[in-house]
Amino acid sequence: MLWQLMENGLEELKLLQTVLVLLTTNTVVHDDALAKAIVLCFRLHFTKDNITNNTAAATVRQVVTVVFERMDAEDEQHKDDDSHPPVVQGNSNRRTISTLRPCAKDAYMLFQDLCQLVNADAPYWLVGMTEMTRTFGLELLESVLNDFPRVFLQHQEFSFLLKERVCPLVIKLFSPNIKFRQGTNTPSSPTPVEKPYFPICMRLLRVVSVLIKHFYSLLVTECEIFLSLLVKFLDGDKPQWLRAVAVECIHRLCVQPQLLRSFCQSYDMKPHSTKVFRDIVNALGSFIQSLFITPSTGSNPISNMQTGTSGGGGPATAQNGSGTSANVGLTPQPAFEYRGTWIPILNTSVQGTSKAAYLELLDKVEPPTIPDGYAMSVAFGCLLDLVRGITAMIEAEFDSEGITSQPGVTKQAADVQSSEQLEKLSANEKAAVSRAVWEEMVGACWCGLLAALSLLLDASTDETASENILKAEMTMASLCGKLSLVTPRDAFITAICKASLPPHYALTVLNSSSGGLHKTYSIQGQSVQMISPSSDSHQQVVAVGQPLTSQHQGTVMLTAKNIQCMRTLLNLAHCHGSVLGTSWQLVLATLQHLVWILGLKPASGGALKPGRAVEGPSTVLTTAVMSDLPVISNILSRLFESSQYLDDVSLHHLINALCSLSTEAMDMAFWNNKEPSLFAVAKLLETGLVNMHRIEILWRPLTGHLLEVCQHPNARMREWGAEAVTSLIKAGLSFKHDPPLSQNQRLQSLLLNPLKELSNIVHPDIRQKQLECVLQILQNEGDSLGPGWPLVLGVIEAIRNDQGESLIRTAFQCLQLVVTDFLPTMPSTCLQIVVDVAGSFGLQNQELNISLTSIGLLVLFPLLDRVRESSTTADKEKIESGGGNILIHHSRDTAEKQWAETWVLTLAGVARIFNTRRYLLQSLGDFSKAWDVLLDHIQSAALSKNNEVSLAALKSCQEILQIVTPVKDSDKSEGLSGVNMPVFVGPLIPPPRTLSRTDSLGEKLGRYIGAELSAAVDEIEDSALWWAAWNTWYKIGLESTKPPTTCDKLFFIPSQPFLTALVQIFPALYQHIKSGFSMEDLKKLGVILHGAVSVPISSDASPFILPSYTEAVLTSLQEAVLISLDVLQKAICVGPEDMQIMYPAIFDQLLSFVEFSCKAPTYGKLETKNIANAKFNQAEWVALNYVPFAEKSLEVVVDLYQKTACHKAVVNEKVLQKIIKTLRIPLSLKYACPSETTWKMAVSSLLKILSIGLPVARQHASSKKFDTMWPELANTFEDFLFTKSIPPDNLSIQEFEKNENIDVEVVQLISTDILPFANFIPKEFVGQIMTMLNKGSIHSQSTSFTEAEIDIRMREEFSKVCFETLLQFSFSNKVTTPQEGYISRMALSVLLKRSQDVLHRYIEDEKLSGRCPLPRQRVTEIVFVLKAISTLMDSLKKTKPENVDTNTWSQVIALYPTLVECITCTSSEVCSALKEALVPFKDFLQPPIAKVQNGES
Repeated sequence: MLWQLMENGLEELKLLQTVLVLLTTNTVVHDDALAKAIVLCFRLHFTKDNITNNTAAATVRQVVTVVFERMDAEDEQHKDDDSHPPVVQGNSNRRTISTLRPCAKDAYMLFQDLCQLVNADAPYWLVGMTEMTRTFGLELLESVLNDFPRVFLQHQEFSFLLKERVCPLVIKLFSPNIKFRQGTNTPSSPTPVEKPYFPICMRLLRVVSVLIKHFYSLLVTECEIFLSLLVKFLDGDKPQWLRAVAVECIHRLCVQPQLLRSFCQSYDMKPHSTKVFRDIVNALGSFIQSLFITPSTGSNPISNMQTGTSGGGGPATAQNGSGTSANVGLTPQPAFEYRGTWIPILNTSVQGTSKAAYLELLDKVEPPTIPDGYAMSVAFGCLLDLVRGITAMIEAEFDSEGITSQPGVTKQAADVQSSEQLEKLSANEKAAVSRAVWEEMVGACWCGLLAALSLLLDASTDETASENILKAEMTMASLCGKLSLVTPRDAFITAICKASLPPHYALTVLNSSSGGLHKTYSIQGQSVQMISPSSDSHQQVVAVGQPLTSQHQGTVMLTAKNIQCMRTLLNLAHCHGSVLGTSWQLVLATLQHLVWILGLKPASGGALKPGRAVEGPSTVLTTAVMSDLPVISNILSRLFESSQYLDDVSLHHLINALCSLSTEAMDMAFWNNKEPSLFAVAKLLETGLVNMHRIEILWRPLTGHLLEVCQHPNARMREWGAEAVTSLIKAGLSFKHDPPLSQNQRLQSLLLNPLKELSNIVHPDIRQKQLECVLQILQNEGDSLGPGWPLVLGVIEAIRNDQGESLIRTAFQCLQLVVTDFLPTMPSTCLQIVVDVAGSFGLQNQELNISLTSIGLLVLFPLLDRVRESSTTADKEKIESGGGNILIHHSRDTAEKQWAETWVLTLAGVARIFNTRRYLLQSLGDFSKAWDVLLDHIQSAALSKNNEVSLAALKSCQEILQIVTPVKDSDKSEGLSGVNMPVFVGPLIPPPRTLSRTDSLGEKLGRYIGAELSAAVDEIEDSALWWAAWNTWYKIGLESTKPPTTCDKLFFIPSQPFLTALVQIFPALYQHIKSGFSMEDLKKLGVILHGAVSVPISSDASPFILPSYTEAVLTSLQEAVLISLDVLQKAICVGPEDMQIMYPAIFDQLLSFVEFSCKAPTYGKLETKNIANAKFNQAEWVALNYVPFAEKSLEVVVDLYQKTACHKAVVNEKVLQKIIKTLRIPLSLKYACPSETTWKMAVSSLLKILSIGLPVARQHASSKKFDTMWPELANTFEDFLFTKSIPPDNLSIQEFEKNENIDVEVVQLISTDILPFANFIPKEFVGQIMTMLNKGSIHSQSTSFTEAEIDIRMREEFSKVCFETLLQFSFSNKVTTPQEGYISRMALSVLLKRSQDVLHRYIEDEKLSGRCPLPRQRVTEIVFVLKAISTLMDSLKKTKPENVDTNTWSQVIALYPTLVECITCTSSEVCSALKEALVPFKDFLQPPIAKVQNGES
């Protein structure tokens, strides 16, 4: 019936709809009926009515899709059916295939007939077809192949159709395009088969794209033919539209790197096979080159564009011959321009995707006009996507496989193809196969890519395009480097290098060393020469400078593109330096020349900075490049800084390249006086400095070359060689090596050796640099030279008589420094060398003063021995002051002062002898007696009533204990040095070092020495000596810190520097006596520490000793006291268990210091003034600001308690209670504390302490050890939360709120850490806490406050939290112990009473206030109480009745009348809350349940 309607031309649209419905809703229609339905739609497609035509076409497409979807569904349904009969190959003329299921059979017959129809043959199955167009048939074939690839890959019958029917058909239809040559490139009509016909050709290419994309694995041979055809279509004799469509088709392949890899494996790697992948790349290169040679369209000759007549894609502005825009102000269109040919760059697609314009023109019959530049832009996109795709793919695989195999893979590995073969291989063999493929891919494409990219880079007039090309070249160079493909790597790098330099620049390394680039590459049988940059540059010139050559060449010009290429080169070296290998030579040579042209000169450390040329015309730079120079300089420095991340081999390549460059520069500068290029020397220095951590591997080649530079006849070059060598030696000695140089003598010798080598150079300027270097080494590293001394002394001695005064003076300056500062630290074997060196200076006749001084130095050693003798035989009689005109300084104007100086010098001399000759003296016997005498001398001097003598005695004490203390500038006000530093002090590692003279360099370089430094390995540990020293120290401390018993103003009080020096001795002394240090000794120490910090200071000295009152810093003495205790507690921590009984004593000591925050210690009966009120010009005593010290002590207490809370001694000695008791003092004072920070810190400390201490207290609940702690804690809470101190009047609202938040934190601690553990806590304590919470939940109000003040001072949040805590513990359904039940009952009772009170008060106040509303906080309070009642009622409902006692019920019911009284209130907020509070009472309004008595109700 439907067929008849069709034949009669009736209801055609409804007919099509009916067919579609029949076929899509079920599978009833199949086989011949289905064929008839499809034919019916085809017939309607070829009617004369356009609407019917288009509808029928859409229906046909949908029906074809439906047929294949049915097959897909059928396959899915039977996928688990193993009884599928074996596949039988079908013949081309069979009408049915017996092995196929019904739906598959329909699909097979349909596809077979589509092929027949496209081939202009009669169909087998679609009987009744009258006409068909090839274009429609190809579209249908393409859609089936694209949408249902699985069908063809899974069913052999369909694969057979692909191979036997589709591929031959495509090849046959392509024949006109293959045979056609460009004679008449516009076909006159679509009928002649001989000429290419755009609609057919374009659809064929679409089919080919789909076949290659989906069925490449099935059709390897056929795809080879298709790909070869594609390549042929790019030929210059093909029509322009055909070339454009073919390029689009190739672009679709270029964005699929895995497919390109397959081409390479299947064709290029097979013997006797077409090199398909190589041909595609080369064809693109030839195509791009051809576009510059022939006009891109027949209608628009290129010559038109030069005069401004642009075609459909022409430039936005006309171009004149010089390449500048004719219409100034407009941005010129991006384009390529090469030797008169101008081609615009169009934005054709997003990178990594191919968006074809002409492959999508399915509605066009005539070939379209191709816009200028379109084909070039697509081809350009192909190249970039190809590079991006294959490099990303190879690098990802490279990284994931962790390839280690070397290049040059075996033939067998390369031949492995199938996945089955691949799976059988080992991991190494798989890696080898992968590597073979990568190498083949790169090998196949690099020549073509490089030729095309170099040409495009030269032709590019657009910065973005140039950037993309450079990025592609850089990526390829990096990839070749990773794969160790040296020739292509160097070729790409050379291309970038050439593009960085001006055209035809005479740079030997680029024109000779990489000869590979000047081969002519064969591309598609044509000979293609590598294109060198064209000289008629169309780029903006940004710099003019001198070329770096030995012959004078005039000036050269750099363009903006040169600078852009230079940046790429820098980027390449920075990011890919590890793969450059020998290419470093190319890169660095190019950079050297560019740096020279731009006029960059080396500065300190080897960095290059803009500088003026020394000779010839000055460098001319535009402002554009001037702003770039600092950036380029910075990138250059970063490049060499990044050498620290290169592996050792890559680093050697870099060093070798720099040395080679430097040698060239030296050769060039040898015979002329032109300024030499210092690029290589500067960069060798920079590279050495950043690679100090592995300096051994590069030191010899680096310094060996630089020493050669130092001998160069050119002064400037020589100067920089010496600068580099000396800078490296100084940096090497000061670098923190691991192990340190003191333990690595071989490395130290290696570093110092070049310094010695410089002595062989005759040039005075080099020797001057050498000696300056020695002087700096002595000043900075003199203490740690050790075994390096002979070498350094040898350098000083190497100065000869004939070398001029200046050098001799510098060398002697070095010797003086050695003798005055470093003799004690020098190995004894070197002393003879020093004598010899001094002697050699005495013999020189250039400088008389030096000769005499050197002889004086030789008698220095015997002088030390005479000091001891002088100290014992000095005359004690008073000296009368000299007569005449002798002026005596006021510090020495009495005999006493003069004797004081003598005493100081004598004692210092003896101590120094004990120190420097200790090992000798110990071997003589009777050393302990001498030690005791010396200690006695020190004690008497320390207790003398002269500040200078007493302080010097302690310095001597420090010296014999081998302690060195650094200098602090602020301490020099009293003429005292080196004693007032807050540091650990400890024994030096021998050989011992004397405390230096005040004017010596050594003192300025004094270092902090850690207390934990290990004692010398060979030190004779004689405990009796150290205990004698301890007793002397204790006597000095006890006597000097004893407070006066009277108010005598003449009483001698020790100075702060003295006390500081005294306390600083202890940590070092303790290291020697710690094994026997007892509790008794600890008490002695405590007495001295407490006494020392209690000592006041003289008002005239205080500005120098103290910080200003407002600064919260410790004095040096206070810090030294804390350090002593810290040393002690650390020793206890790591010591034996019996030492841990000392912990409570340390806590006691620290807590006594904490109390100083509120009450400063007194010093006997001496009257002291507060520092804030002191007048510094009056003679009086000033008490220190103890707040920072007390607070620091508290920090230490908290820290120590956190570590020791569980120790037995800490528990037994009730340390927690003592801490709480001490903290109660500032907490109860609160606002009355001298400093606001104190009470705040006390609260935070209490919270930290309790968070650790409470669990311990609960743990020991049964032992009664903490029973006395609980009342103390309750009282502390009470005193703090309800303090009697009044906040200051100037306290801001914000500050008050912050303070309130602190109160809230305390309540929260009670809520979380105390009340939940009630069964472990005494009842009395809980009762106190409840009373407190009760008290806190009421707003305390005073009539004296103003409205605003009440608002601030009410502590509303605090009250709320107290109330909430009461509420939280009022009810608990989880009562597990009587104690918890007791807590709940107590809290509940308190809460109900509180609520009743608040309600009564509110009702009374509401009546009295009349129309005036009550204050806001009162309203808030009542609302809060009402909400609490609601919550309470809810809790009562949920609680089992037996858990609530009768007293509670009566209290709850008693609330009801009070609540009712509140209903007259005017506040809507209160009314709302009241309603919520009254509603739950409805449960009390039910009739009571009668009690059962005697079985009757």
